[in-house]
Amino acid sequence: MQVTFDLPDEVVTQLQPFEDRLPQILELGLRELHAIAQEGFSGMAEVLEFLANLPTAEAIIALRPSEFLQTQVSILLEKNRTMGLTSAEEQQWQGYQYLEHVVRMAKARAFLKLKESHAA
Repeated sequence: MQVTFDLPDEVVTQLQPFEDRLPQILELGLRELHAIAQEGFSGMAEVLEFLANLPTAEAIIALRPSEFLQTQVSILLEKNRTMGLTSAEEQQWQGYQYLEHVVRMAKARAFLKLKESHAA
């Protein structure tokens, strides 16, 4: 399928280096839009807002899922184990997996930052 967009010059400039990855970029953007629209992703918003505040390395390492987020993940895991997930639940699960990936990357970088500061 071919789609044509009218985009501001500034956006075109930002997208040019990623021209070959535009389908992936659009897919990720759509996932994020769906995530924002779903109530079950409030835990994701909390974590992203926490990271957007540029916390210390120690605070990032100490980050743990909220009780709400942990409950949501547990419910999805149990439902997947017993009867399977609906497509909406599968999408929610993918969002949580992505969130976990982001947090792991932040924690890994925080550990490296602490290691470097202790070595200095």
